[in-house]
Amino acid sequence: MVVKNKIVVTGGSGRFALSLKKTKSKYKFVYPNKISLDITKISSIKKFLNKEKPSSLLHLAGLSRPMAIHDKNIGKSINLNIIGTANLVKVCAEMNIKFIYFSTSYVYPGTKGNYKESDPILPWNNYAWSKMGGECAVQMYKNSLILRVSMTEEPFVHKKAFTNVKLNFLFHKDLAKILCKILDKKGIINLGGPTTTVYNFAKKYNPKVKKIFVKKNSSYNFPLNPYMNLSKLNKILK
Repeated sequence: MVVKNKIVVTGGSGRFALSLKKTKSKYKFVYPNKISLDITKISSIKKFLNKEKPSSLLHLAGLSRPMAIHDKNIGKSINLNIIGTANLVKVCAEMNIKFIYFSTSYVYPGTKGNYKESDPILPWNNYAWSKMGGECAVQMYKNSLILRVSMTEEPFVHKKAFTNVKLNFLFHKDLAKILCKILDKKGIINLGGPTTTVYNFAKKYNPKVKKIFVKKNSSYNFPLNPYMNLSKLNKILK
């Protein structure tokens, strides 16, 4: 018997999950550790979900930083972000458990900006390709929600910030509050904050942050316009 509003959360020891644990909601979140739910093993996934009988699974686990790891160890990136996600989707589909996937705004090309959920995607680095690989499996399962997220931890940890890169950063705690309002949705939703430059975002919280610029063919491998169109999210939240 499925337990309504019970959500199993992978990646429960991660930075965002720590904020989610402090957020009040109608949902009962269950945070298994890596031993009790190993996303690389189908048998482990089935055993845990059969025991907990959740109505949904929120997939936060995966490999993110440092970004260079996705170039230096593509095997690890593939195993955790692509194969691990596909394993979870397969089991959730068998058990009719809703699947909620944290993807990234970096799956968009980052050239023109203002990307809607229906726009073509073209990841610009290996991390984004690995997240898109996970999306491929999730897209095949209709009882699902893909969230293309733009978030960062508080306080803003960097001493420098891009003045000519626009995106939709939200702190983890603020994003967690919004998440709890949209978990019943399906499809794809861009999830983030108001569009602004990284520098302007950072300056609010650290007046001493220094300016840096992204130039073509520079050492900073970062797109200038990865910001998303949030009209779908804002309509839901009204």
